[in-house]
Amino acid sequence: MARMKGGELIAEFLVREKIPYIFGLCGHGNVGILDALYDVRDKIKLVSPRHEQTAAHMADGYFRVKHRPVATLTSCGPGSANLVMALAVAQTDSSAMLAITANVPTSQFNRSPFQELNRHNQADFPNVIRPVVKRSFQPTRVEMLPLALRQAAMTMTSGRPGPVNVDVPFNLFQEEADVELEPAWDGFNARRSGAAPEDIAAAAEMILAAERPAIFIGHGVTLSEASAELTELVHRLGIPVLSSPNGMGCLPMGDPLSLGFIGRNGTYPANQAGRHADVVLALGARFDDRSSSSWLPGYSWNFPITKLIHVDLDHAELGRNYAPDLAILADARTFLRQLLAELERRTVQKGERLKPWHAEIARWRAEWEAYVRPNFALHASPIRPERVVADCRAVLPDDAILSLDSGVHHNWYMQFWEARRPQTMLNTWGFSGMGFGPSAILGAKLAAPDRPCVAVCGDGGFTMVPHVLCTAVEYDIPAVWVVWNNFAWGAIRDIQYGLFNGRELGTAFYQGPNKKPYNPDFAALARACGVEGITVTRSEDFKGALEHAIKLGKPCLLDVHVDANIRPPAVGTWALPPIPHREPVFGSKYLPQEALGH
Repeated sequence: MARMKGGELIAEFLVREKIPYIFGLCGHGNVGILDALYDVRDKIKLVSPRHEQTAAHMADGYFRVKHRPVATLTSCGPGSANLVMALAVAQTDSSAMLAITANVPTSQFNRSPFQELNRHNQADFPNVIRPVVKRSFQPTRVEMLPLALRQAAMTMTSGRPGPVNVDVPFNLFQEEADVELEPAWDGFNARRSGAAPEDIAAAAEMILAAERPAIFIGHGVTLSEASAELTELVHRLGIPVLSSPNGMGCLPMGDPLSLGFIGRNGTYPANQAGRHADVVLALGARFDDRSSSSWLPGYSWNFPITKLIHVDLDHAELGRNYAPDLAILADARTFLRQLLAELERRTVQKGERLKPWHAEIARWRAEWEAYVRPNFALHASPIRPERVVADCRAVLPDDAILSLDSGVHHNWYMQFWEARRPQTMLNTWGFSGMGFGPSAILGAKLAAPDRPCVAVCGDGGFTMVPHVLCTAVEYDIPAVWVVWNNFAWGAIRDIQYGLFNGRELGTAFYQGPNKKPYNPDFAALARACGVEGITVTRSEDFKGALEHAIKLGKPCLLDVHVDANIRPPAVGTWALPPIPHREPVFGSKYLPQEALGH
């Protein structure tokens, strides 16, 4: 037992949990802990961005790259409320962080002091944050801090990871008590759940009996760090892999058995494989609407005609959207190791059984290549989207980290990016929060300082968080931003064009009655912040500009003018009921009744 202030106890806890960074902003509500953090500044670095949303996105990006959680620190009231959107992104994409929020002193509970929420409960911020975290803890005495902190650490990294909140009344930072810290947890991926032996045997039987098997991987494979086991299984059995964006790179996407993303903005081979498969093994994947063509039969999947083995460590995802023929509650890497051991006992060989399936896939791949490849060679001003993706692929090394924001640029990268390694493509997928891409890249670069880190972000999304440039300069974080400048909320404008006969309102950036396209000069804005800024309007210049930015070793922004009137070719669909959905522009849906006679 030691007599400690609450702030000192929290600082010691962060040191024991090996949390290297706190991303956060000061305020009167949390000033009581800053002095304790000063004493441990050689072990924990405080990085203070200009907005709390960016702080949480940075923590999210750090975890996705490093698979180690960090903390955020915010004051009471609006400072902590600014976390909500970023925590929702982390929650829906299973990213762990410890969000330490401040609240009013306990002696002032329910008296409506400055920034207290108390309409339904005193010091009620935990109810604001509850839907976007795994759990919120609110200790009200210093003696309650050790248990709350240990439980928070266990909760954020056990099972499906996610953000956890500890809401600390101001007086706890400064009050003292005789306390003893709980043992350190430091537990992400240290304790894994496995499948029952009979389920492993049943899964092996279904896979080995299949004539057209496919594997669908999601973020659960990335989080489980199961790339090696997945690659071994795929190569051993010759099974093609379809990927959600957060699973990309677990099988290098240049591999002949990697078919890319499935869904409206997926690839034609991936959607064809999903439509025609007779058995699908889904690993850590949610079957959300964008990766399943809004669950419309025949566009991406054909369940229940196709048999489904669904493996996930979150029981809530098993059967959420498709009823599995075999549901397995297990960690992805543990399951794959168990399955490989089962196959070893059976001495299974790949053999000739899947040759017809591989021939079909090769034909679909050739058709898709013939359709899309010519556009990648075209030069134009403004720049064709394909050129931006292609030149990023040509310039960035295999270990480069790419963070993407929400917007039409993300649709192009879902469709054509080839991640070569896991944890190198960071997406705001489930909640699709704008501002994630340009903010998360700062956390990613701190997690991987020796690797190129590039944020590709829309002009709209970047304008939401332009202060990321200040943080990069203040803390010497040499990230690169590629601003996809198409003078519009492009993804939503495309929906207006496609579903509302081009009746555009509120989705283009205009100046004045003549509707002249308008955006700030992003390169000049960058230079004003102390970041090198370059404007690129010709496709011939983009590759060299990106090479320069990567070699620079300092923060750099490329303002890239991209043609807004070229859209990704839809090969599935996406429904917004009751509006009729659009049909694919390439390939056709594969209806269930046709599958019966395959």
